[in-house]
Amino acid sequence: MAKKASKTSGKAGPSSPNGTRVKIRDKAAEKAKDKAERKARKAAKRAARKAEKKLEKKLEKKAGKSAQPRKAANRKADTRRAVTTQTRAKKRSPQRFTVSHLNEADFDQGLRRYAQYRDLGLALATGGMVQAHVIRFIPPFRPEDVSTPHFHDVELQMIYVLKGWYKTEFEGEGVHTFHAGACWLQPPRIKHTVLGYSDDCELLEIVLPAEFETVTLAD
Repeated sequence: MAKKASKTSGKAGPSSPNGTRVKIRDKAAEKAKDKAERKARKAAKRAARKAEKKLEKKLEKKAGKSAQPRKAANRKADTRRAVTTQTRAKKRSPQRFTVSHLNEADFDQGLRRYAQYRDLGLALATGGMVQAHVIRFIPPFRPEDVSTPHFHDVELQMIYVLKGWYKTEFEGEGVHTFHAGACWLQPPRIKHTVLGYSDDCELLEIVLPAEFETVTLAD
């Protein structure tokens, strides 16, 4: 009897009708619960994706609005540059080949009383775009005639020392002495004063445009 009772109690759960019904009900409840949880997770994911898409669209719309004025400004700037380039190209005449050989008779009085100039013919060859000349200074150096502060209203001015030495002071750049072989770029409208030159001083000067204004300043 004891063994039988023990055997029965060991299998009471599965064999008992009441126990079986309870387990079935529990499984159905768990199934329903899992289904509801899966459904809720799917709904949450859909809602999250929807919110993300909405936010992305909002950001894209905002970025598009802020980019439009810049694009328009860039287009305007590009148009201005294109027009300016075309205008400059139209104003410039075709360049032609030219040669200038040394001839002492070509040196004549020019911009300064204390110097003679030899025109190298670039102004005519470039339709006024650029001029180049050799400057030969007349000795002796006289500060009262030469050392007057001035500037040139140009686009570009480059000077190269062919012979001797040349001394000048630039506003904001100080005093410089240039010897044969030296070269410098003189920014447009920079104030400068000639402080001295050797008796044999000669310079090569290239200037854009060919015609420009020199403004003399008070000491």
